[in-house]
Amino acid sequence: MGRGGLGYAYIRASAWDLTRELPDKAVVLHIDRPHFEVKLHSDSLEVNLKEGVRREIEKLAEARPILQETLGWVFQTIIPLNVRLWEIESAEVDSGGKVNLKIPHRRDLHIPLDKADGQRLVDKLNQLIPVEKARELERVRSYELAEKARERGRTDSFHIPGKPA
Repeated sequence: MGRGGLGYAYIRASAWDLTRELPDKAVVLHIDRPHFEVKLHSDSLEVNLKEGVRREIEKLAEARPILQETLGWVFQTIIPLNVRLWEIESAEVDSGGKVNLKIPHRRDLHIPLDKADGQRLVDKLNQLIPVEKARELERVRSYELAEKARERGRTDSFHIPGKPA
């Protein structure tokens, strides 16, 4: 199996890895509030705190990747996060403007905005999410095809000429 008996598997980067492995993408929509800001990129949503104790914790987490990986689930509950758009199951805005994002296998994200900004964000999200879901599906399929080709290459290299397989 290799690599500690775990084998090879398609591994998606966690939300904490988002800023480390992706180049900065252009901001599609930016919403600025007194205590936080929302940046929508073509492939991700970023919610950042501006000040206070949580901001200090967020800085600490961003500066220490090993800490992020070890305590990632704790940070997800107290720090606004960066989330890839393909991870979002649904985006809705309530009558007051609060944006509710349903994210499977994570805590849902609720962003308090006014009605106009909330609707703009949800409209953009609903436009970009299907595109990113299709891209992610294609990445998974490409990976699986490459894995199958690699496995075929392994079994072909063990074939002894003149002997039936």
